[in-house]
Amino acid sequence: MTPAPSDRTTVRRLPERGVYERDVIDAILDEALICHVGFVHDGAPVVIPTIHARSGDTLYLHGSPASRMLRSMRRDDEVCVTVTLVDGIALARAPFHSSMNYRSVVLFGTPRIVDDPEEKREAFRVLTEHVTPGRWDDSRRPNDKEERATLVAAIAITEASAKVRTGPPEDDDEDYELPLWAGVIPLAVTAGEPIPDPRLRKGVSLPEYLVGYARRHLPSDV
Repeated sequence: MTPAPSDRTTVRRLPERGVYERDVIDAILDEALICHVGFVHDGAPVVIPTIHARSGDTLYLHGSPASRMLRSMRRDDEVCVTVTLVDGIALARAPFHSSMNYRSVVLFGTPRIVDDPEEKREAFRVLTEHVTPGRWDDSRRPNDKEERATLVAAIAITEASAKVRTGPPEDDDEDYELPLWAGVIPLAVTAGEPIPDPRLRKGVSLPEYLVGYARRHLPSDV
């Protein structure tokens, strides 16, 4: 379902970059490894980076029960979650017009603490698979102690929007005649060769799902 833009999620600065389709929002959330969660703690604004994962219309966050961020969620406080992916540096002839090519999401919601044991275990699976697809079936499941030591919060994806910039820089008309280089420097998250744990048991080979590990998006129009 594509949520209608609310007053808070309507893009006003460069509105032509605003995107409200859920497939775009979901794709950005699914590719990003880290989100930033904004909340109010003791009357002051706080922003914390953390791992997130989406399952359908739900965004999951997790952490220690002692976390300021998750303690605030126990009070039914509203939060703002943001994600940004940088795809390139757009260098214009004039620094004023230089920019970034990016895809971002802003999401508002009131988290709920996941108390149902089955949903909590599913959230663990989703979080694990978000970072490394294929890992859940190739790992030891969380035990009771680990489950008790982890708090999981769920946020419904009902108030969100994306903002996207692609393509070359845009200069003033008269500047296109200047003998200055302009264009885009593509940027992407790339994985190196996996490094085995020094205590890896003899005979344990690299799993197939880690060969050629990459995030989902390969920019084609940076």
